[in-house]
Amino acid sequence: MSATEKDAEQPNVSLERVRSTHLPGKASPQLDSRSTYNDSPKVTANGVHDIEDRILRMTGYYGYYPGYSSHRREEGSDSHIETPASEANVEDTSYQACASVALKVLGGLLVVLCVSSSWVGTTQVVQVTFTSFSCPFFISWFSTNWNIFFFPLYYSGHAVITREKQTPIQKFRECSRLFGEDGMTLKLFLKRTAPFSILWTLTNYLYLLALKKLTATDVSALYCCHKAFVFLLSWIVLKDRFMGVRIVAAIMAITGIVMMAYADGFHGDSIIGVALAVGSASTSALYKVLFKMFLGSANLGEIAHFFSTMGFFNLIFISCVPIILYFTRVEHWGSISALPWGYLCGVAGLWLVFNILVNVGVVLTYPILISIGTLLSIPGNAAVDVLKHEVIFSVVRLSATCVICTGFLLLLLPEEWDAVTLRFLAALADKKSEEHGEELTESSVHTRSRSRANGAVSIPMA
Repeated sequence: MSATEKDAEQPNVSLERVRSTHLPGKASPQLDSRSTYNDSPKVTANGVHDIEDRILRMTGYYGYYPGYSSHRREEGSDSHIETPASEANVEDTSYQACASVALKVLGGLLVVLCVSSSWVGTTQVVQVTFTSFSCPFFISWFSTNWNIFFFPLYYSGHAVITREKQTPIQKFRECSRLFGEDGMTLKLFLKRTAPFSILWTLTNYLYLLALKKLTATDVSALYCCHKAFVFLLSWIVLKDRFMGVRIVAAIMAITGIVMMAYADGFHGDSIIGVALAVGSASTSALYKVLFKMFLGSANLGEIAHFFSTMGFFNLIFISCVPIILYFTRVEHWGSISALPWGYLCGVAGLWLVFNILVNVGVVLTYPILISIGTLLSIPGNAAVDVLKHEVIFSVVRLSATCVICTGFLLLLLPEEWDAVTLRFLAALADKKSEEHGEELTESSVHTRSRSRANGAVSIPMA
């Protein structure tokens, strides 16, 4: 009678230690003899554990030792007990991550919508104002004065959110460190504020003059070329990193400008309007590059302080210009009571909202979203021009607008976009190779199971 038959007839007899049969290349666990004998399975009432252990031993299960099935069953029951809590924690964490991402995306989309809407509203209200009040410099000067309210609005929001006990004067002095460690003096006020205020006034004035010659869609599209000018000036003056794709974008912006000027044959109000819009984009680019050069990166409080300071400088020192234009009959607006104050306040309010959203949005969301919001003003203005003013765009103008928009989008690419793209493609290729390897493994497992069912064992070669 063989040992197997004796074991079958005497199920309650303790088993001797048997070497586990294993194939080459499959390492069996190293077990201590004491643990082996002590961990022998206990026979239950129906003898299920004992029968499973005998079957595993006789079939030569890889890495088998007595009591394996019973221990695995106990471990499985323990892990089953702990699974609900761990799954709940994982679900809570994933839910919080998804909620935060969703809130950030929704907030970014809301900022983009508000930025584009405010800029479209500003442009369209300006054109409506021109029908009864054609004084672009006065509109620019009046709107810039509203920048004084930037810091009071910032302080009100900051006090409500943080509940700090700083007075407005203390907070103003703290934010004035943007001008230097000693704060803002009269010399620094004139030295730092004067050039930026002049560039700001020129940008707005040239933009409003362009709106008198061209449609809002054309002017907003040409103004988006300031992104290309910022790159060129940063590359030349600030020695920023050279990027071939941004050079291509700058060339596309210049091409769009030429096509826009060619749309009406390089004559009349069209070429003058294109030149004014390009001039506005150029002064805006110079303003941003100089701000980055002299003032560097500023927080929201310092930016609010700077905008209010520019509004104060505009009110004191540039107020003489509208008076000179009034007496020289260049911009004669009649009596003060005859001014369209509703339209003027609407333009100034929308312009202030746009500036606040641009600077606050950079802090709350990604700067690229603010740029996209500015870009979306082009289709927004186009929709208003077509539906309200019944403007018909020529093929050349549409092509020029599309070229400028494409160049603008290329300028939004990050500096490491090529390396990120290569890493993404490499990760995608690795994922495909892993999936292919998993498919091969599954097919080999099915082949092995079929061969075992037929009484043969398939051993893959190394």
